[in-house]
Amino acid sequence: MSILEMAALVGAGIAGGFINTVAGGGSVITIPVLVEVIGAGLTNGTLRVAILLQNISGVSGYARGGAIPWPVVGRLAAPTVAGAAAGAWLATHLSAGDLKKVFAVAVVLVAVSVLAKPKGWEPAPEPRLRQPWTSVALFGVGFYGGFVQAGVGFLFLAALVPGLGLGLVKGNGAKVALILCYLPVALLLFIQADQVHWGAGALVGAGSMAGAFAASTLAVKKGAGWIRWVLVVAAVAAALRMLLG
Repeated sequence: MSILEMAALVGAGIAGGFINTVAGGGSVITIPVLVEVIGAGLTNGTLRVAILLQNISGVSGYARGGAIPWPVVGRLAAPTVAGAAAGAWLATHLSAGDLKKVFAVAVVLVAVSVLAKPKGWEPAPEPRLRQPWTSVALFGVGFYGGFVQAGVGFLFLAALVPGLGLGLVKGNGAKVALILCYLPVALLLFIQADQVHWGAGALVGAGSMAGAFAASTLAVKKGAGWIRWVLVVAAVAAALRMLLG
């Protein structure tokens, strides 16, 4: 790995971590860079190393602020982890070419989700999802997260905020906690399939933590609008490159 490639991985991590904090969907930045540097076959597993580091930091911050509804997380952890395990298992059995197509579709869907502005959601007066549909929904979200990860935060927020009636703060707290619950399981499956590049994962992870810290420190709010458009353009360009490259 060259110095330029290492710098690109750290830079992608910083941008991805920053965007995840102020808008969401930062994986559309990190995935294309990882595909270029280490190939699509190693990208999916390697990305989980970076996301794991980022969510350890996120859970710590939300927990200090008392913003994680632990009873909700406890009830939803089992179906989420089960779904993620199934999704990760399927991902380890796909070819690199198939994964590039999956990544291309995923980043476009993330771009569409960004335009929907999920931060404008309001919690429902009464939960719209009740058992057994709550477990079914979280199994599906976990499956997607284990399978491809990109944009899974939007799906979690859809289930937790309007679906379960949580506010955005506690919804985000529950989101990062649930992602942290399933990431070790998904990562283990990718490790067993020999689909993790630890050096690249550490570089992106370090950058991601730095980007998330910078964004939370600056508390950028007015910048979220233009960041969404940057994210959309980057997502479309990355998808076209992966589909046509």
